[in-house]
Amino acid sequence: MGAAPTVSIVIPARNEADYLPDCLDSVAALDTEYDYETIVVDGDSDDRTPKIAREYDVRLVEGPGESIGGGRALGAEHAHGQWLSFVDADTVLHPDFLDEMLAFVEAEDLDAATSRCRMDGLRPKLMQATINRVFPRLRRPILPGFNFFIGREVYEAAGGFPEVPNEDTAFSRHLAREYDTAYHPDVLVETSGRRIHRWGLTGTLVHYLRLDVGRLMAEFR
Repeated sequence: MGAAPTVSIVIPARNEADYLPDCLDSVAALDTEYDYETIVVDGDSDDRTPKIAREYDVRLVEGPGESIGGGRALGAEHAHGQWLSFVDADTVLHPDFLDEMLAFVEAEDLDAATSRCRMDGLRPKLMQATINRVFPRLRRPILPGFNFFIGREVYEAAGGFPEVPNEDTAFSRHLAREYDTAYHPDVLVETSGRRIHRWGLTGTLVHYLRLDVGRLMAEFR
């Protein structure tokens, strides 16, 4: 068995046939000298998601599809990288993503990081601005799950993504109590604003508010 890769890219995907090809194309096109592996965790899809994954140089892991956080956790169990890069199936990486993120965490001596994002279309721009301008300035920054970059040892020591609604928010805030986290200042991922396109901004905010109430209730049980 060869040396462990520097980064494991973990992509949870359930019924993501419309988005997964663009995501995996961007992963395959990364311009880097670092070794990396790609793991797609299929969440019991009933579309072409697993078939698409098999067309790429990735490791396909079958999961129950109970939650996206569970998919991320299952992918981490199968990963060998020194760093774990959790990327959602509707997210596209810039070619310099790995080099930039690794340089950033090293230069800033960080345990986990994310970057600014760009969302497609006009309607999601307020959400984009919130992620890019508000989340990094919180006392305990929220690292969105569509781009969550973390050292393996820190991930394991912190217990990984919890089984609660809004698991990325819960994990981010837990991490920031003990570890150094931050946002890369440049846009290194493009991610879908599909929930806003489908539900509108108000509907999307209500959706995440309900999830956050569920997260808080779960944390205080």
